[in-house]
Amino acid sequence: MIIAIDGPAAAGKGTLARRIAETFGFHHLDTGLTYRATAKALLDAGLPLDDEAVAEGMALRVDLAGLDRTVLSRHEIGEAASKIAVMPAVRRALVEAQRRFAEKTPGTVLDGRDIGTVVCPGAPVKLYVTASAEVRARRRYEEIVEAGGSADYDAIFEDVKRRDERDMGRTDSPLKPAEDAYLLDTSEMSIEAAFQTAKSIIDAALSRNA
Repeated sequence: MIIAIDGPAAAGKGTLARRIAETFGFHHLDTGLTYRATAKALLDAGLPLDDEAVAEGMALRVDLAGLDRTVLSRHEIGEAASKIAVMPAVRRALVEAQRRFAEKTPGTVLDGRDIGTVVCPGAPVKLYVTASAEVRARRRYEEIVEAGGSADYDAIFEDVKRRDERDMGRTDSPLKPAEDAYLLDTSEMSIEAAFQTAKSIIDAALSRNA
């Protein structure tokens, strides 16, 4: 059983994916972390972020078992990851690694930008989790403030819009819902409501596959 969850930044797909994986006893992979891990490795080695061959070589060596969300969530790593994520050779290398991960038993939950459309187009369950840019910016702002940090809502809102344009506008694997994906708009939906909706969809798929 492969569950593919796509959507823009701060829509809640990661939180939802982790809860689904825990509930069903499936393996979870935040595929965005694979790009961040590649970027961090390049930064740590003092290598350029604009050399596709070098970035591809690093992507081929990423250890999916050693992804540290806390470390990889740093802003500068995210910025570096956005630069290499548009490189076709890097995407090919990481997509192959993600597909291998998806074959783990008894099941997997992968979240990202192109899981249902590129990485696992045959996944029996595809969810596209979204929310308005305003709601997503507010969530990110509140998350930073609650963690004791300082944040500028307007700057975060502009950043969210820039990321959307970059993710949806790239020529290789643009962010978009798969044709057969279930759309979950969490703008006015709690994470609990989103989870219960997703769980009912997954339960139905599991019963069909039984």
